[in-house]
Amino acid sequence: MPVIFRVSYRMLGDRAEAEDVTQETFLRAWKIMPRWQPNAKFSTWACTVALNLCRDRLRKKKPVLMDEPPEQVDVALRPEQALASRQAVSRIEAEIACLPIRQKEALELCAIDGMGNIEAAEIMGVSIHALESLLARARRSLRARLKQEMDQ
Repeated sequence: MPVIFRVSYRMLGDRAEAEDVTQETFLRAWKIMPRWQPNAKFSTWACTVALNLCRDRLRKKKPVLMDEPPEQVDVALRPEQALASRQAVSRIEAEIACLPIRQKEALELCAIDGMGNIEAAEIMGVSIHALESLLARARRSLRARLKQEMDQ
């Protein structure tokens, strides 16, 4: 399930750490399978496990920025446009990394991974209203910080 790796990678910003979390998630799934009683979709449960493992790792160390942007820049751009685009992505990544952890999780699950609010709320263990509040605060904070940076 590529979504487990994507969520882990975006949360941790480190490919090796994300691979470890993905592997640990599936090890836990393998161990629990004989007792599995599906109260939710397996993918939702697995994302929740991966998210919790990422939280544990983040508590143990400082947050780091991703070593590569999540999306490739269009190669048809002129070099100066490509550089400006990469710099913009880096600034946005840096601002996302500075968000409080719950806002960051909500934003990444919904806006970056494209999950619906219901599934993201279930993964995070919050109500849909709480998720929407986290998303609104994250977006407001990002807008304000990026605007402030542009005004300087």
